[in-house]
Amino acid sequence: MLYILAETAEFLSLGRLIGMPENFSVHGSDVDHLIDVIQWFMVALFVGWTAFFLYTIVRFHHSNNPKADYYGVRNHISSHLEVGVIVVEAVLLLGFALPFWSERVDTFQEAVDRDATRVRAIGYQFGWKYHYAGEDGKFGRVDRSLVKEAGDACIDKDDPNGFDDFIVTTLMLAVDRPAIVNVTSTDVIHNYAIIPMRIQQDAIPGTDIPMWFTPTAEIETTVVCAQLCGSGHGDMKGLLKVVKQSTFDKWHKEMSDTAFEENGGKVSSEPIAQQ
Repeated sequence: MLYILAETAEFLSLGRLIGMPENFSVHGSDVDHLIDVIQWFMVALFVGWTAFFLYTIVRFHHSNNPKADYYGVRNHISSHLEVGVIVVEAVLLLGFALPFWSERVDTFQEAVDRDATRVRAIGYQFGWKYHYAGEDGKFGRVDRSLVKEAGDACIDKDDPNGFDDFIVTTLMLAVDRPAIVNVTSTDVIHNYAIIPMRIQQDAIPGTDIPMWFTPTAEIETTVVCAQLCGSGHGDMKGLLKVVKQSTFDKWHKEMSDTAFEENGGKVSSEPIAQQ
């Protein structure tokens, strides 16, 4: 029975038909469900209004109505249809979208309690850099007045908490562990989008805005900018790797130790070569 229901849900998924990539996050199935509901509603609207349009063409063709009727429509069918559309849209908003958003907001504290991986995603024309706290688990103080170039993490070199922080050009996360990504920008407004994770967030200059999700499987995928930001917008891509927790821990320690040794008590905002 469960298999039949799963197959039916897959068959009814318009997202799959239009080429939506496979979901790799815990909350992604809820996003897909909402997308499917909205798409089926749009299909119904398209079919309904197209049928009405064709009916009016035939019904009110000049051959059937050689003399104009100055009284027009005498019933309220169109008004009832319009009210029906408004009711359905209200149901989508109040019954699906708002509860889903409320649930997403509530899961932030859950992600914090589960020792989420924290990282800053810094957008710039036209790429992404990632600022990780070192093995001490503490980010160095960020002073935006220290910005020297596009994508600068703006880490205060005098803050000891930042001595083992490191900057990379690939987002590395652990599977089945929540991730909190604080998205920001150093120039214009960008949008950080990870389609397989069903998540995206505007990158606003001068502001760190958190987005959170939990990867469900190992994957190597592309992150993109979903906000027109200039001539190189189409090439503004990044890389996300989701790996085993043990692999992530080893990588994180190596990068943190290397950063501390190379910084010698000074923090650089230049990306460290991936290992």
